Amino acid sequence: MTAIDVIKCDVVDDTLVWKFPSDNLRLGSQLVVRPGQKAVFVYRGKVTDLFSEGTVTLNTGNIPLLTNFLSLPFGGNTPFQAEVWFFNTLSKLETKWGLPTPIQVEDPKYGIILPVRAYGQYGFRIEDPRMLLNKLSGVQSTLTDDDIARFVQGKVVSSVGTIIGSLFNENIGILNIASKLDHVSSMAHERLSDFFSGYGLALENFYFMSINSPEDDPSYRKLKEITEKRAELQMIGRDIYQFDKSMDVMKTAAGNEGMAGGVMQAGLGAGIGLGLGAGIGGAFAQQSSQLAQTAQSAVPPPVPTPAQYHLFFNSQQYGPYDQQVVTQMLANNSITRDAMVWRQGMAQW
Repeated sequence: MTAIDVIKCDVVDDTLVWKFPSDNLRLGSQLVVRPGQKAVFVYRGKVTDLFSEGTVTLNTGNIPLLTNFLSLPFGGNTPFQAEVWFFNTLSKLETKWGLPTPIQVEDPKYGIILPVRAYGQYGFRIEDPRMLLNKLSGVQSTLTDDDIARFVQGKVVSSVGTIIGSLFNENIGILNIASKLDHVSSMAHERLSDFFSGYGLALENFYFMSINSPEDDPSYRKLKEITEKRAELQMIGRDIYQFDKSMDVMKTAAGNEGMAGGVMQAGLGAGIGLGLGAGIGGAFAQQSSQLAQTAQSAVPPPVPTPAQYHLFFNSQQYGPYDQQVVTQMLANNSITRDAMVWRQGMAQW
């Protein structure tokens, strides 16, 4: 078989590792290693000499390890047999990853089991050709981006699942997990770097682009409904608190002698401000005047009973309701400020 005069790799695109198709070599041949490549000589499965980019003429001086194995004489164009492997050492920065199926995670606040998906991308490069050749190449004459991605997929998926689970253990729910993407990306990069380096690869970066639940999933819809209802109840609670505080001011003012005029009129303004309508405000004013007169007598007034309100809207009458229910109905938009209101003591709606 004719000895090879020029040893080079013309394979491009997504090929990371490529075996030169002939092992019939000779001293005096030229080895061409292009920018972004490295070349390794292998004899009987043992990795010997490594070359970076450049063009060299092979002799016993620049392949010392292989010379020791073969006992090549110095000079001449002595033939010998050895494998030459080329490695593409440029960074591959757009390798996609994704969970093949959603993982089941329990929401930390409400205990709902949710299906969670995640996807992103990472970048890597060949750092140690000798290690990669020993660990991955085997009998394959080529190794591509996709080959590497398939090999590391299991480790990537298991690590991603563990990281997502840790977020939920830290009481971070699916509805606000998007704010943690940078954090989980750093965690994944740190967790996976040692795994990649164990195969001669350097993990350049690792990104989560999304962590989510399918919006049409029943569990996810239920979680959103619960969250919206919780926010609504919190808003109603604040409105009731403000209303009760205003009522306390009115009652305090009614108990102070000589202050029924100006202070009770301020209480009337607070009641109107809460949206119960002009009719309710008039009733409050009347009640306040009566309370002030009673406070001046020697006999304590009777304990007041909660006021009951009747409502009229949409051509129908409703009630009676206490003031908290009316406030809740206003907050929920069940009634508007145009609704008519009446309670005992009022002359009209």
